Amino acid sequence: MKRSRATGLVATALVLALTGAVAGSAVAAEPDSVVATATVPVTHEQNERVPEGASWTQHYFPSSDGSDVELHADVLLPKGLAKGAKVPVILSAGAYFGHSGQTAPEGWKQTGPSNRFQDFIEGTDLFKKGYAFVMVDTRGFGGSTGCLDGAGPGEQADVKAAIDWAARQPWSTGSVGMYGKSYDAITGLIGNNLDQDALKAVVAQEPIWDLYRNIRSNGVPRTTAVTVPGAYNTIASLPQLPDDDARYQANAKYEEKHPDCLVANLFDYQIADPESKYWRDRDYARQAKGSDTPLFVTQGFLEWNTEPEAMQEYLANHKGPQRAWLGQWDHKRGNDVTADGRLEMGRKGWFQETMSFYDQYLKGIKPTVDYPKIAIQDSTGTWRAQNDWPVVERSAAIKLRGGSYVDHGGEGKHAKTPGIFNWSQPLKQKTRVTATPRISLNAKGNGNLMIKLYDVAPDGKAVMFDEQVSLVKPGRVAFDLKSTDWTLAAGHRIAVELGTIPPRSGDWIDTPSQETIRIKDVRLDLDLDDPADDVATEGARAPYLDTYLSGYTSKLPIGRPTFTVPPVRR
Repeated sequence: MKRSRATGLVATALVLALTGAVAGSAVAAEPDSVVATATVPVTHEQNERVPEGASWTQHYFPSSDGSDVELHADVLLPKGLAKGAKVPVILSAGAYFGHSGQTAPEGWKQTGPSNRFQDFIEGTDLFKKGYAFVMVDTRGFGGSTGCLDGAGPGEQADVKAAIDWAARQPWSTGSVGMYGKSYDAITGLIGNNLDQDALKAVVAQEPIWDLYRNIRSNGVPRTTAVTVPGAYNTIASLPQLPDDDARYQANAKYEEKHPDCLVANLFDYQIADPESKYWRDRDYARQAKGSDTPLFVTQGFLEWNTEPEAMQEYLANHKGPQRAWLGQWDHKRGNDVTADGRLEMGRKGWFQETMSFYDQYLKGIKPTVDYPKIAIQDSTGTWRAQNDWPVVERSAAIKLRGGSYVDHGGEGKHAKTPGIFNWSQPLKQKTRVTATPRISLNAKGNGNLMIKLYDVAPDGKAVMFDEQVSLVKPGRVAFDLKSTDWTLAAGHRIAVELGTIPPRSGDWIDTPSQETIRIKDVRLDLDLDDPADDVATEGARAPYLDTYLSGYTSKLPIGRPTFTVPPVRR
């Protein structure tokens, strides 16, 4: 369920193998393939990779940072758009738009625009609704030159250039929206942070809100510190198709000619200092301060890939209109369905709501449906509507019992030494833990700390619903857990576990110190909400919630209560 745990040497060897694994691969081209240029559009009837109802052209333009980076764009316009007619633009920018495939060669017989968001194009009838769709390869990917940049200043310059370029084209109204999921959701957040007048709306599904917190948890590296740069080095090294135009092919070989780009990308992710320029440049939550582009986001609280870390900070810093779907799913799109046809998020109408959002801010069309600003599904699988997130009716600063534990990491003579447990009194009422829990303490010793929060039933059946890790050293230590929205039934307890990182956590590459860590003055800050005043909205239970419960439920022997969760209703 979690990302696989790997030792540094094995993972590094795998990464180095991956960066060269696709070099030299070839895909045979059809002799009659039809390739678009900037002035010669191609339709679906001429090239089946072009979506129906669209005409495809290709373009090249410089980035905005004054470098020699050249960016490539695939443009899809409504087929038959009259000369002089103008349409608003939906823009996606990122790593996954190469012509040969998103993350690996996909066996295409001829070149053409990426089908990454074909579901969006078809599900919205985008071209019939009078929109253009533009896909821009950020530096190092697809048909763009330059060293890949991990969503840093270089790619931020690329996003700025892409927005400006799309806005000033003769077929553009000058109004641009951004759309994406995961990587190209990050570039959407970047677009918002740039504060450009042409950008009128951003739809970002399952983004990363601060790259450091996603890659290194308060100083403890995740497995992604080695797997992520390796994966993107592979994408940047993908062979493109032999019928691509000569300019595209030459640009696509940039990383082949500059292997130092790949090496730098590997090493940059190993920078440990969160205050380094590298990581501060990728703190999108901090950069969002004062931004005001209308924003529509999704976030799974149970994410294993782009976790809900720094989300609350980003949304608090963003001052423009906000819309969100939040709930109990993993790394999914709003329209994704399971093999048996159930919606992965559980809520209908993703494309209708998305287009209503774009119509409002790119075309000035008043919505015909009164969508909730925040549609949110808690851990019971129930959806509610809110005007904001989080809604906090009571904040609790809970003092916890300290003690000592050995940072054994499941190794050595102390491998079976337990951590420190604190137990609440049974809750007197149904209570929701929302927002972003925070732990603070005084420590003596050096090593790793893991905190877990459990929802414990009267029979000891316990669900771990939040977790986080951190390096500790002598002195005061404080850090956020992951944002959550978890409802506990009356009679349930909250258990708090503090200790070493277990060997099968699956997420972190920790180095156990084997030291005894002593902690005192422990405080857990929780934000609480009363479910009794929820306003229901449409939505079913996300299928992943049951998958999560099956993987994170255990039996715990209930201990003596050490704290009380205050009632939400005073």
